[in-house]
Amino acid sequence: MKTVRLGAGAGYAGDRIEPAVELAERGGIDYLVFECLAERTIALAQQARMRDPAGGYDPLLDARMRAVLAPCRRRGIRIVTNMGAANPVAAAGRTRAIAREMGLFGLRIAAVTGDDVLEAVRAGDFVLEDGGRVADLGNRIVSANAYLGAGPIVEALAAGADVVITGRVGDPALFLAPLVHEFGWAMDDWERLGRGTLAGHLLECAGQITGGYFADPGLKDVPGLARLGFPIGLVSEDGTVEITKVEGSGGRVDLATCKEQLLYEVHDPARYIQPDVVADFSGVAMVQAGPDRVRVTGGGGRPATGLLKVSVGSVDSYVGEGQISYAGPGALARGQLAREIVRERLALTGVAVSELRCDLVGVDALHGEALSARHPPGHEPYEVRLRVAGRTGTLAEARRIGDEVETLYTNGPAGGGGAWKAAREVVGVRSVLVPAALARPAVQVIEA
Repeated sequence: MKTVRLGAGAGYAGDRIEPAVELAERGGIDYLVFECLAERTIALAQQARMRDPAGGYDPLLDARMRAVLAPCRRRGIRIVTNMGAANPVAAAGRTRAIAREMGLFGLRIAAVTGDDVLEAVRAGDFVLEDGGRVADLGNRIVSANAYLGAGPIVEALAAGADVVITGRVGDPALFLAPLVHEFGWAMDDWERLGRGTLAGHLLECAGQITGGYFADPGLKDVPGLARLGFPIGLVSEDGTVEITKVEGSGGRVDLATCKEQLLYEVHDPARYIQPDVVADFSGVAMVQAGPDRVRVTGGGGRPATGLLKVSVGSVDSYVGEGQISYAGPGALARGQLAREIVRERLALTGVAVSELRCDLVGVDALHGEALSARHPPGHEPYEVRLRVAGRTGTLAEARRIGDEVETLYTNGPAGGGGAWKAAREVVGVRSVLVPAALARPAVQVIEA
């Protein structure tokens, strides 16, 4: 039975680059897939494109392409990625320029567009996930990008593209598309589309299935995390997939790592809604097929809903932050005093905050003062770091929060040091469902 070897080159925008090079050079793969878009990432990319119409794509596109284009070209490996973010056409143009600089002439590069549905969403009467309406966002709206399916990527591959660069698509669609192209699966073969989506879901977070975001020393040990190998999916024509990694690379692939990734970000395993199919993971079975090799069978799917999820980005608020450290005997008490001083100062000076956090990192920053206080006291920490962050309506108000933390140098407890402050605009992201017909995907192919 024919198989296709998919390599996962990235699981998020800032991921390591060396494991992708290792996959290209030693993985024996047919496709190298870079999944680099989070919901917030594309809203920020849209802001970047507003500042520079030639920008708005992944800032690591240059570095990644320079690292993998040559080995992929030599071995006939095709690249699929959503590094186009808010500007796939510019990203494709930049990739062509890099290919020419490297002497890789004749490379065909495709840009997939059509996920930007801002004007259509603005013109409609759509309800956001929190119950508000898109229209209420007014001029604060920054972006609206629909999760496209595998269709336009399949079209690009059929047109002979060596590199396919998209904007917002469903993460598993990046992996599903090569399977549809190679195996000739019909776009209404729900069982195979569901299984291909399963393969994509297992691979999309790259190092998470090979032991990244998994290790817990003494409980779940993972060797060689400093040179973690990224996963390879060997997918058969019936949708069965085996997960492995490059021999000798760091990490581990076993039933535990694969089961954790299967359930990652899945609300209902029997109804995993994607643009192309509603996948069903409830009947999936896994077996250890060898060292660092897990065979995954089963799974299926039902018809797609006809709706697409759209991430709507808008200017939400401003956040001001300040930090300062205390160390030595009495560090905890001095940190607690500093926290109370800042809280009182913000109230006295009338800083308008809609939300405020005052945390002692390492003491109560994750679970809050109330929960942390219920646990039996242990040894007092030798050092603590106070972090104060507040949400405001203006950038000027946000700056006042960090300023008050900084004044602790000369107006607070003894021995404070390492003060730091910042203020920034916050882009909020909410979701809305729209009819799939509102998105009009298109493919543009250029040649180096």
